[in-house]
Amino acid sequence: MRNAVIYGILLLLLIAGFLLVLFSGNIAIPFKDMVSILLTGDGLTDEWITIVREFRLPKAATAVLAGAALSVSGLQMQTVFRNPLAGPYVLGISAGATLGVALVMMGISAVGMSGMMSNWAIVFASFLGAAAVLMLIFAVSLRIKDVMTILILGIMFGSITSSFINVLQYFSNESLLKSFTVWTMGSLHSVTSSQLRVLIPCITVGLAVSLLSVKNLNALLLGENYARSLGVNIITARLTLFFSTGILAGSVTAFCGPIGFIGIAVPHICRMLFHTADQRILFFACIITGAIVMLACDLISMLPGNGIVLPVNSVTAFIGIPVIIWIIVSNQRMSSLM
Repeated sequence: MRNAVIYGILLLLLIAGFLLVLFSGNIAIPFKDMVSILLTGDGLTDEWITIVREFRLPKAATAVLAGAALSVSGLQMQTVFRNPLAGPYVLGISAGATLGVALVMMGISAVGMSGMMSNWAIVFASFLGAAAVLMLIFAVSLRIKDVMTILILGIMFGSITSSFINVLQYFSNESLLKSFTVWTMGSLHSVTSSQLRVLIPCITVGLAVSLLSVKNLNALLLGENYARSLGVNIITARLTLFFSTGILAGSVTAFCGPIGFIGIAVPHICRMLFHTADQRILFFACIITGAIVMLACDLISMLPGNGIVLPVNSVTAFIGIPVIIWIIVSNQRMSSLM
């Protein structure tokens, strides 16, 4: 009963946040016209229709998708490595995806590729970059069992990847360097309708694979030996989870940039709300809560007004870093009591 009430409150917050994003902007659109545009596509002016359907609606949908994808990928990594600080940003997965995007962006500018083909190329390259880092972490985890060492090595892999990105930036032209730098700050506003048509199926596939892996996650949560006793193939389970994480983190990074801290913070927020480690509950909780947090971050990023929009990474840091500090302090307190 308690979980149902919390889910109900979260769903109401999700709907409220989605509507707030639709109504937020420099141009005020009346409620009646907003409903008409959303339901029938008709509005008082063509300008309002364009604003809602081409800008605000894709941005709100992107926030929901990005928040859900990053939160679930963070939940998976924290469970697989049994480390509260694991996440796509910390483990270097986002950095690998960024390298893939950097290589393709320069290639697209060189060959003149455009449209839907370029969108799929960026997503594919981002996935390959994220998957490459995940495979390195997987190879290390087969030989090293200490979770903190794996976490540190993941950070090192991310740093090496960032070094390659810096080299690419150094040799790129001025216009490309500027656009790439802005992209790395993270943004939900630059995702177009055509990009959203690529983002939706990618995240849907990633979440579907994650949902099918929930049983394995619950088994892995109690240790690999226990999971084996239940008949779980550890290597297959991990590869499946890495595939899902690569799609989720890679597709979001491809179009929104490397968004940090959501993947770490939201799973812990969900654990605090539901007081459980059951992945069946946390999976859906992370989807809804992650979407709410990203919508809230988008609203906060627009607070300066006058058409000024803050990079979303600067907002997610304010939410994620306090949670990370709380995790570290809580673990230290528990260690001192033992």
